[in-house]
Amino acid sequence: MTNDPIADMLARLSNAASVRHQQVMMPASKLRVAVARILKDEGYIEKLEVTKDRPQPMLRLWLKYDGTKKPILSGVKRISKPGRRVYAGKTDVPWVQNGLGVAIVSTTRGVMTGARARRMGLGGEILCYVW
Repeated sequence: MTNDPIADMLARLSNAASVRHQQVMMPASKLRVAVARILKDEGYIEKLEVTKDRPQPMLRLWLKYDGTKKPILSGVKRISKPGRRVYAGKTDVPWVQNGLGVAIVSTTRGVMTGARARRMGLGGEILCYVW
């Protein structure tokens, strides 16, 4: 059991990308699947699959690489942690790497990118940055 499942997910993704693994597996949860769907929509991973294993479903993510086998996912940073939650209002949702990265935000309408939260006029908990 881990106290911070998002930090665990990001560490697994970063470690797998640094050693050029094709896929990475981790226990699934609603929050992890929501973050993985954002990463897929933004082009950082190729595909995702949730297995129906018992007692714990597993989340399998296929990493994406460019033509020179360099990972598309070059960096991640956990922002809001269990010991220190970080929130942003609708006008304070941050830009990541001058718009080249993605902020993942947990809002009242679900987990979404920072750009989408800004368009919808929503603030929330800043989960992490991905670039």
